[in-house]
Amino acid sequence: MISQELNDSLTRVGPGSDTGEVLRRYWQPAALSDELMGARPVAPVRLLGEDLVLFRDTEGQLGLIGRHCPHRGADMCFGRLEDNGLRCPFHGWHFDRSGQCVEQPGEPEGSRMHEQVKSTAYPVVERNGIIWAYMGPGDPPAFPNFDCFRAPGSHVFAFKGLWNCNWLQALEVGIDPAHASFLHRFLQDEDPADSYGKQFRDNAADSGIPITKVLRDYPRPDINVDETDYGLRLTALRHLDGGQTHVRVTNQIFPQAICIPMSRDMTITQWHVPVDDTTCYWYSMFTSFTDPVDKVLMREQRLKEHRLPDYAPLKGAHNNYGYDPEEQAGETYTGMGMDINVHDQWAVESMGAIQDRTQEHLGKTDVAIIRYRRMLRAAIAAVKDGHGGDLPMWGEVDPATLVGPVSNDAIADDGALETATETADTQRRAACPWDAHV
Repeated sequence: MISQELNDSLTRVGPGSDTGEVLRRYWQPAALSDELMGARPVAPVRLLGEDLVLFRDTEGQLGLIGRHCPHRGADMCFGRLEDNGLRCPFHGWHFDRSGQCVEQPGEPEGSRMHEQVKSTAYPVVERNGIIWAYMGPGDPPAFPNFDCFRAPGSHVFAFKGLWNCNWLQALEVGIDPAHASFLHRFLQDEDPADSYGKQFRDNAADSGIPITKVLRDYPRPDINVDETDYGLRLTALRHLDGGQTHVRVTNQIFPQAICIPMSRDMTITQWHVPVDDTTCYWYSMFTSFTDPVDKVLMREQRLKEHRLPDYAPLKGAHNNYGYDPEEQAGETYTGMGMDINVHDQWAVESMGAIQDRTQEHLGKTDVAIIRYRRMLRAAIAAVKDGHGGDLPMWGEVDPATLVGPVSNDAIADDGALETATETADTQRRAACPWDAHV
């Protein structure tokens, strides 16, 4: 249990809030590149409780400015995209990518009032299908040289989904290795040959044993957590029969991302991004170490479960997440279908818009959640004390030097756990068609 005051500190994200000030010191996913692919590349963005509008100007450059015109508050999402900026249809005030008002055509001839008018504006960059915003003070940090950023665009697929809950409980489900043996338990094993684009449907490493069987038969993992320059490294050990151990390495990338294995050939790097205090998006980058990603198939798979333009899931509290008691009796642990995103969505949304952590009881398998909250609290304290350079991936750590992170499944003979992980990762990277060395 924690106090209500601490729960508020860890979850609230608006301007000036404890955690909001930490998150603003890191690049945040603002939109998918796909959202600007239409004839008029303008999209509304609500991020960390702020209402913004994202656009690509006639030079192909990106801008992210306040959604409401500084004149009288009209919605700039309906602005005229012209002259390398957005023009408010209300009175014609024109704003460039920096948020600067450059013209007020209705004001008296020679007026220089526009020079004193500026909208909120944030730096934005595009990386492998996601448009990123920096909303903090000073110059933005460099991007880490993680696999999802340095792989060619052909080998990365990006998607997102909306959840009706606070960002922290969304993140915490991703740093909880024990839940996969229950929440994502499949009572029947699927042919791994049909597993492309699906998580927890491949074989466990190169064992020939479906990962679904490993998770189902060995539900009590030993979990080790180590601090790294980027956040936390999680190692879940499931001790199999015959003197072997299934080793699953995942990562928490500070402040709100995870990197996990999807299959032997692919990883998922996923950010849990606050829209505001009670809703969030997950943004995933699927990175292939072998062939180019089949983006058409991956997108089709996910659009069967999501609607456009808001990427909201088709299943939710409004239709009981598709719950089927007959399926629960014989096919899945939840009875909510085969898409594990729906399982996670139910888990985190059913906690309430903001989980009441004054009533929780953490166990030994929640070690990563406990360690992460300590890290977040330390970051909050550092920002309050004016020591922003002490945050992970700031100060003495140059993010551009950070690679990987290692994230995979391996089968190890007892006593050779580290070697098994390293060997599996080295073999995968050596055969990779792009430069994946670490």
